[in-house]
Amino acid sequence: MARNRRYTVPLKRKREGKTDYRSRLKILSSKKTRLVVRKKTNVIIAQLVQYIPKGDKVIVSAATTDLKKLGWSYHINNLPSSYLLGYLLGYKARKYKIKTAIFDIGLHSSLKGNSLYAVLKGAINAGLEISVNEEILPTEERIRGKHIEEYALKIGNSEKYKKQFSGYIRQNVRPENISKSFDEIKKNIESIQNG
Repeated sequence: MARNRRYTVPLKRKREGKTDYRSRLKILSSKKTRLVVRKKTNVIIAQLVQYIPKGDKVIVSAATTDLKKLGWSYHINNLPSSYLLGYLLGYKARKYKIKTAIFDIGLHSSLKGNSLYAVLKGAINAGLEISVNEEILPTEERIRGKHIEEYALKIGNSEKYKKQFSGYIRQNVRPENISKSFDEIKKNIESIQNG
């Protein structure tokens, strides 16, 4: 790496915009397990990660695609699926006796009530102790998908409805029933992880 008195080339991951080393150092200095949440184009991934000198060690991992195995037929990148992901990860953490964690969203923007915070709320409700300001978490109604139900009822059975919810129609599910399905998947997670 080129260095002189006036200039030091930044580390590769910093140059590529993949890592904020100041933020990472603050999180690592807590020496707690990290709840790492990363949002991809059509999937959300959550992991419980511990730092070791050789590199990060993933203890538990889950993705919204795992919800399909539990019977989730709706979109896997919305608030209800994000919450269920956090809930699933929180239950998996019990097997490894992980009780506390620190939240790590990396370079994602911190927006009040977004899907990253839905994952956090799910993990907290499943029993993980994570320090957070409650005001930033999404409301219970949005977590259960009530906003999706209300919008589907508002636009009725129009062309806009068919276009907006074409994926749901292909899966043979109705957006008006998302909160009912949400409750069923939540019970499935509890029964599978406890059984």
